[in-house]
Amino acid sequence: MDLTRLTAISPIDGRYGEKTTSLAPLVSEYALLRQRLTVEVRWLQALAAEPAIREVPALSANAKRFLETLLEDFDLHAAERIKHIERTINHDVKAVEYFLKERLAEYPELAAVREFVHFACTSEDINNLAYARMLKAVREEVLRPGLDALIERLRELAHVHAGAAMLGRTHGQPASPTTLGKELANSVRRLQRQHQQFLDVPLPGKINGAVGNYNAHVCAYPEVDWRALARRYIEGLGLEWNPYTTQIEPHDGIAELFDALARLNTVLIDLARDIWGYIALGYFKQRLIESEVGSSTMPHKINPIDFENAEGNLGIANALLGHLARKLPISRWQRDLTDSTALRNIGVALAHSHIAYQALYKGLGKLEADYQRLHDDLEANWAVLAEAVQTVMRRYGIEAPYERLKALTRGQRVEPAVLRAFMHDLNLPEPARRELEALTPATYIGLAERLAREV
Repeated sequence: MDLTRLTAISPIDGRYGEKTTSLAPLVSEYALLRQRLTVEVRWLQALAAEPAIREVPALSANAKRFLETLLEDFDLHAAERIKHIERTINHDVKAVEYFLKERLAEYPELAAVREFVHFACTSEDINNLAYARMLKAVREEVLRPGLDALIERLRELAHVHAGAAMLGRTHGQPASPTTLGKELANSVRRLQRQHQQFLDVPLPGKINGAVGNYNAHVCAYPEVDWRALARRYIEGLGLEWNPYTTQIEPHDGIAELFDALARLNTVLIDLARDIWGYIALGYFKQRLIESEVGSSTMPHKINPIDFENAEGNLGIANALLGHLARKLPISRWQRDLTDSTALRNIGVALAHSHIAYQALYKGLGKLEADYQRLHDDLEANWAVLAEAVQTVMRRYGIEAPYERLKALTRGQRVEPAVLRAFMHDLNLPEPARRELEALTPATYIGLAERLAREV
């Protein structure tokens, strides 16, 4: 069977293919080949810019233009050519080197320095930089905009519902009131913090040879300051130079990045579950879309599928991110190959995250608060004012305030009149008594509205 979205084994390329198209140029096999080629070209350019390496003279403007065009014009046809070479030699990084030498042969000035392609490099010198650039690109070009949009939509909802009083439910039981907006604002603040940490993780790179000591580099050109050259080169790629490695860059930076993303995803799982629960309670309704079907047998259903989809995809993403963060920093002695196949799955983990962000964004856009349901739930739970009453009693020195309210309210429905009669009989200053008697569950929200609006 030909590979299509119907025959793809992975849902990220099949069922969810339309949702992951923005990732294809950044974390696919094609993207990896493009980044490997970029790393190889930039290394040749770095060697040409080093005066002590006289065998690679400074490149002419035309030669530089040829190399830039080679990178700019890299397409699927070029990628297929690299894969053809790989099938012959059975080495993926060497295939990129041979492809580049093939193309340099077309230009005499560059043909003369072809053997300086991949100079003193091990495959990992190329791979670690290629993967780091892939991760940087997908973070900036796809994940960051998607998360920014999601957080902003959540923030807007927090402001819209800032004053919508809502029964709190600590341990799932009626508790002190809050507002719908304040609960959403909590998630906004958590996400802002985790998102910033995700963006702040530096991505390290190395280009120091087979065991990290510049052995071959120094043997060929002892007069070159290879560490300084490596640092300039790596920082020029937009990465952070790692001066101490074995054959592989140890992937601690990738682990930090994935741990940060997993924490962010965990906050979103918490959000998805809470909103699912609020929909179940009737606090939120979902906007009806006439053409959709909610259940194959129950026509009345409008299921919270966006939040369920997000939770499922975030779980898969975090399982993969967790494995990669635990596995990638471990390599036997100077190098083993177990990271190679693991790294090829970074796009899968990021794709499941990206799918979830889109589902949450869509789901949040369909929410409508049911203010009557919020009001009814508060009115049915006047006992939640027990906290307020016993706290005011404490202020004014009334004996056993907690115990008296416990006897009045614990485990039973309390009518407003009963609670107000209790307040009326308290030995309180008149202004304090009037304030208590005017209190309702809907007005007992503290600073919730202000907090929701300030996020």
